[in-house]
Amino acid sequence: MNETRQIRFRVAGMDCASCASKIDTAVRRLPGVSDVSVSVTAGTLLVRHDGSGDAATIRKQVSRLGYDATPADDTTAWSEPASPDGCAGNGGHCHGDHHADGTAGLHGHDHGPTEGPWWAGRKGRLTITAGLALALAYALGLAFPAIASPAFIAAMLVGLVPIARRAFMAARAGTPFSIEMLMTIAAIGAVIINAAEEAAAVVFLFLIGELLEGVAAGKARAGITSLAALVPKTALVEEAGRIREVPAETLPVGTVILVRPGDRISADGVILEGESTIDEAPVTGESTPVYKSVEDTVFAGTVNGDAALRIRVTAAAADNTIARVVRLVEEAQEAKAPTERFIDRFSRYYTPGVVAVAALVAIVPPLLFGAGWSEWIYKGLAVLLIGCPCALVISTPAAIAAALSAGARRGLLMKGGAVLEGLRELTALAFDKTGTLTQGRPKVTDILAFDRPEAEVLRLAAALETGSSHPLALAILERAATDGLSVPAASDARALGGKGVSATVDGKDLFLGSPKAAAEQSPLSGEILAAVAALNDEGKTVSLLLADNLPAGAIAMRDEPRADAATGLKALKNAGLRIVMLTGDNAATARAVGSVLGIEVRAELMPEDKQRIIGEMQREGFVVGKVGDGINDAPALAAADIGIAMGGGTDVALETADAAILHGRVGDVALMVDLSRRTMRNIAQNITIALGLKAVFLVTTIAGITGLWPAILADTGATVLVTLNALRLLRPIR
Repeated sequence: MNETRQIRFRVAGMDCASCASKIDTAVRRLPGVSDVSVSVTAGTLLVRHDGSGDAATIRKQVSRLGYDATPADDTTAWSEPASPDGCAGNGGHCHGDHHADGTAGLHGHDHGPTEGPWWAGRKGRLTITAGLALALAYALGLAFPAIASPAFIAAMLVGLVPIARRAFMAARAGTPFSIEMLMTIAAIGAVIINAAEEAAAVVFLFLIGELLEGVAAGKARAGITSLAALVPKTALVEEAGRIREVPAETLPVGTVILVRPGDRISADGVILEGESTIDEAPVTGESTPVYKSVEDTVFAGTVNGDAALRIRVTAAAADNTIARVVRLVEEAQEAKAPTERFIDRFSRYYTPGVVAVAALVAIVPPLLFGAGWSEWIYKGLAVLLIGCPCALVISTPAAIAAALSAGARRGLLMKGGAVLEGLRELTALAFDKTGTLTQGRPKVTDILAFDRPEAEVLRLAAALETGSSHPLALAILERAATDGLSVPAASDARALGGKGVSATVDGKDLFLGSPKAAAEQSPLSGEILAAVAALNDEGKTVSLLLADNLPAGAIAMRDEPRADAATGLKALKNAGLRIVMLTGDNAATARAVGSVLGIEVRAELMPEDKQRIIGEMQREGFVVGKVGDGINDAPALAAADIGIAMGGGTDVALETADAAILHGRVGDVALMVDLSRRTMRNIAQNITIALGLKAVFLVTTIAGITGLWPAILADTGATVLVTLNALRLLRPIR
């Protein structure tokens, strides 16, 4: 059994659904190809193959249709022999006018890259030329009426020849009912019935429509690929005490780079020295700068604030957060959603059906009712143009691609249209607690002073914990730093296993530890024990401070809910979802956090218990989403209908679940669900526009009210409207 391989291509000039359909059909006909995924908005082609062929063969097949395909990555090790014109390397791609099959140019194909001004590409130049030819034909017709018809035929041929050539190549590759073929038949038919002027105008309008599609597709494509431009081209590398500038793409893992205030960070890394605020909005959508210090993670493309940082690179350029986000979104765009697959299947029957209806419109009235042939052939040709499926076929992928791109720019990653659609169907969400609903590290919540001020209790406790890496110690030290306390030095410090820590500070013998350990050294009053019990009931961990064997104070700590957890959960409840917390933490702590957030709690669970509860909810009829850190919750994430990983761009967070939230905001889960619902509404609007316009013009054409010009506008106009409507989803998510 042959091993399945895959390769991804960048396809230049693929700007509409018709393009994607032709490429899909043509490549599927190649021997050994098992599956093909084409994304118009990403401009990519993903081919799964049994390895019996090579990339050059696929490039040649795509090139015959008039597109230029070049391998986008090294997803497979297929060999690429030199093409007949002697070009090799770079995926068999040659710069210049030659292609792998030895032909020149793009076979007259007018689909060019959409980068740069619209008039600079082949498509723009052809449209301008066809427009000038049409204007010249009108002028000649006015000056010399006798040659008006030949002038319009010549003007028509300027645009029709490349269209007809594409239609012929598509038919050879297995797509006989392409939009180019329908356009060619309509234009030639119009000439035959002496409507050369309309034929020339219709061809020109068709080219304008394709040009607008290309511009719109380019804008949609830029919505995500522009992320890559956020990463600086160069980096400042520190070697042997000297600083030199190098290309950012050459930075190996482990390199130490210097990032000056105001500069963009050129690689994912960990801060070795310095502290600063980082603007992470370009990557995570975080609206306010985030304070970062030593050992904190930073992302490529984010902006350093007010201090220089020394950073150790942790990911090569091809694997940094932005590169992975772009790659993930492109892969997601290639994975078709259920609605998109249905529309694709529908269009396979729809287009031949339109051709049959057009033929009946042209033939039946003259044959059966003695109507005029010219009039009904004209109407049949108009029906051909009205029936072009472009707007219908692009209605779903355009919206999904725009939504995936908009989500990615906000740090919301969804692995394909099926996930995006599925989020709308969720009726329940199960959240992990630690690191998902909470910050994942304890914070000082209460300071009790027994015989001295609260600040003194905190100052002495911080002195005892200086140098410790225990989470509770770090919480005390962080609170002391926040309060601006001057921490004294400690001597004779000793860690007492399982009990606490002792030391001498300012001449006093101090002990900081659990209430049980403190009670072994000094009797505790009923009042102190009651206060400790009350704090424990709130899910807080309490450490008692003894000074010379007398109770001096107590510090309570708890892993507190994220700042946006309450508002995020409220938004989800308002959207009609049932919310439950599933945690392995002790029941008291879980109930305390659940009470603050106002949600249902299931505590003291093992991973298999979480998985079981997800299954129980599904059997009750809920469509369940599981939100967790992507590490400890793998069984539950897999069991849920949609698994959502929370985490700051880690490999696990990006690869474990169906979706990932880079910044870890609870509110972003609500935004993701809302984005899904808005996208499905947008798709419904697009389908209504596409079919509604066609229905209106079909009736008016048969009634004799409209003709060829409105017919082509019904197709290209609907396609542009649908695309522009989908692009509304690219607006920033709030």
